[in-house]
Amino acid sequence: MYNFEKKEKQGILKINISKEDWENALEKAYEENKGKFNIQGFRKGKAPRKVIEQNYGDTIFFDDAFDKVISDEYMKFLSENKEIIPVSQPSVEENSFTADKGLNVTLKFDLMPEFNLPQFNTLQTKKQEIEITDKQIEAEIENERQAHARYVEENKAVENGDFATIDFTGFVDGKEFEGGDAKDYRLEIGSHTFINGFEEQLIGMKKGEEKDINVTFPENYHVENLKGKPAVFKITLKKVEKKELPEIDDKYISDTTEFENLEEYKKSIKENLEKFAQERAERDYEVALLDEIAEKSGIEVPKSMIEHEVHHMIEDFEHRLSHQNMNLNAYLEYIGKSFDEFKKDREIDAEKNIETRLVIQKIIAENNITVTSEELDKSIEEYAAKYQMKLDEFKKAMSPDDYAYFENNAIMTKVLNLIKSKNN
Repeated sequence: MYNFEKKEKQGILKINISKEDWENALEKAYEENKGKFNIQGFRKGKAPRKVIEQNYGDTIFFDDAFDKVISDEYMKFLSENKEIIPVSQPSVEENSFTADKGLNVTLKFDLMPEFNLPQFNTLQTKKQEIEITDKQIEAEIENERQAHARYVEENKAVENGDFATIDFTGFVDGKEFEGGDAKDYRLEIGSHTFINGFEEQLIGMKKGEEKDINVTFPENYHVENLKGKPAVFKITLKKVEKKELPEIDDKYISDTTEFENLEEYKKSIKENLEKFAQERAERDYEVALLDEIAEKSGIEVPKSMIEHEVHHMIEDFEHRLSHQNMNLNAYLEYIGKSFDEFKKDREIDAEKNIETRLVIQKIIAENNITVTSEELDKSIEEYAAKYQMKLDEFKKAMSPDDYAYFENNAIMTKVLNLIKSKNN
């Protein structure tokens, strides 16, 4: 028997277990656990309940009986009230037992946030207009030059702007430290890639020379045990080079690309930049629309949901770190943050993730958005064509997770198209 009420976005469930039902629960707990007890004078598992209670206390079976009977009543309540959606595990706020009223327990749990979607034609979000400038095109050409640069060795002392290939080993307090050594490292002098003062001390060195360079790590250095520490780097200069960049002209383009001249090449660059910019603008537009809908919906996300989301975000991050042969503790040391700071940084993103999911789920439910098998096949077929595969051939290689991926993408496309079609 139970009684339910909503209070301050939480569910309050009061459960009453009659004296008879509570006794039955205790008896079941005894039957399930009696084999665990050794009582002198009885074979294991054969001692009567009263004897076990005399030896181990009257409440020895209380916890098991309580967990089972309350769990059963809680699940019964949820099955009979499917509109009630908890988003946290229930906590026991009160419990009491009396001979006349039996067991009375009060459970409290957070409920799924309730909210209303705004009218999509009231949204103010606009898609960014795209304009590719000559400066952007020139930047792409410069990237091409840098990608095809030549490094020419010179027999001279290191100057600012040169590229020095060095071996180095770093020492702090007379001991080598992790990550402080490298072989054949090409360093651009004047790039300020290394600690202040490091590159300047290479100027004037010649190929084959060795030198001790003295520097001090900055106070805000990302590795905790190196902050503010003086260090000595033993250097061997192995090579001095100048970087030579190609001249991007009609001849270079005709010799190295499928285009006839520089003008055609620039036109192609502009088209590609426009394509990528349009795709990015469309993604940004869709994200901004969902953000505005969430904001106007006034969703109040329970703290328990945010904590659960943060937990999964950190688990996912740790999994990705493992692929880089790094763990979370090493990463936190590298960025100079505590676990609590790292966790707090993710709370805003976690809340935003939840709001977006809730908005999408509500749009799907209120508009009965589904994907037919024909629509799903069409989506898969378009993807398979990129790999020059036929639909049936591609589907044979798909896993259930692959199908779920394509179905979710197709539904998401419908959701976004619906929003955009009604947005003025």
